[in-house]
Amino acid sequence: MPWSVAPLRLGRGWPMAPDAASLKARWNAFIRAQGAAREALLPPTRSRTLHTAVAQLPGQTTGTGRLVRESGPCPEPVRILHGPFDEQWLLPDHRLIDAARPELWRVADERQLFLVEQGHVPEATGPALLASAVLPEGRSPAGRPGRIRPLYRRPGGREPNVAPGLLGHLSDRYGHEVTAQSLLAWTLAAGTADRTVPLPCDPGVWAHGTELGRRILWLHLRGNGERPKLPGGRRPYVRAPLPARPDELLYDRDEDALHLGEGRISPVPGAAWDFQVSGVRVLEQWFARRTAPAEPGTLEAIRPSVWPQPWTSELLELITVLTLLAELRPRQDELTSGIGSRITAAELRSANILPVPDTHRRPASVLDHHEEGPEGQFALL
Repeated sequence: MPWSVAPLRLGRGWPMAPDAASLKARWNAFIRAQGAAREALLPPTRSRTLHTAVAQLPGQTTGTGRLVRESGPCPEPVRILHGPFDEQWLLPDHRLIDAARPELWRVADERQLFLVEQGHVPEATGPALLASAVLPEGRSPAGRPGRIRPLYRRPGGREPNVAPGLLGHLSDRYGHEVTAQSLLAWTLAAGTADRTVPLPCDPGVWAHGTELGRRILWLHLRGNGERPKLPGGRRPYVRAPLPARPDELLYDRDEDALHLGEGRISPVPGAAWDFQVSGVRVLEQWFARRTAPAEPGTLEAIRPSVWPQPWTSELLELITVLTLLAELRPRQDELTSGIGSRITAAELRSANILPVPDTHRRPASVLDHHEEGPEGQFALL
């Protein structure tokens, strides 16, 4: 997947939140503020101020006038992947974001999938590669940036972001069509901690790995519309009501229970609690991003006054996903240890697949629509 993009750099925290209602309230508070009060709510970042003129993000309908005189309605929040398995909401306003990576927004649609590299942490456990159907921010839990690799270079699932000739070569090797999505599935199943992706010579190994990878992909996408479930006796439930403002998250291994203040969820397997990405527990970070204190008087301080019910549903689903992924880990280890002979770089060079042309390491040109530039001007891309 030769074309990759650096993670987004938001520059400020308030345009993203776990709930859309908070974003709309923050925007309205920003719009009501005038003069010095507005300046205080939006201090300069590396590349954005109240006076920055910037183009509209592709596919969005936000304003492009300078924020110092903005008075319009709140941009419609969109879903974004904020770290491993944590979907949040973002105001897709280019004037608020230091580095939004417009090339990613240009190809983000219902057909697109993204492979997200997690920053390498020595001896850390957990997956090094994650998949997402929504635009990922791309920052790893440990703060070490990886790369974002779209599966397709153009909207509508056109032109796979794969080394030219590789899919055809693998199709000939394995005796059936190899698609970009099956290559993504194999990558999730067999990719190593250093993000090396071995390619087997044996068609049977490939078939086994892609079947496993499709299950992993389905879980990364939260069932892709079909909610993942555990068997009846193993499904997590709220056993004691969650408090209005849970202030701590604790795990009881003897009871397989997750405590949120006085609230209790069980059963929660130890494998779900211990699930880490880049050395950070996923459940702990998910909780911290919803309960960490904000500085009073800032826009980040505008948040739900009580724990919203949807967060509980998201937490139950997250526990389920992490449990099911942890159960697949032994099968992944078995796969990677039994790959056997592998397709070599020399073979790919002789097939003129390597080296990858430089043009395929850059975004494709998109020439079929207008995008609004700064101050309402239009630019043809």
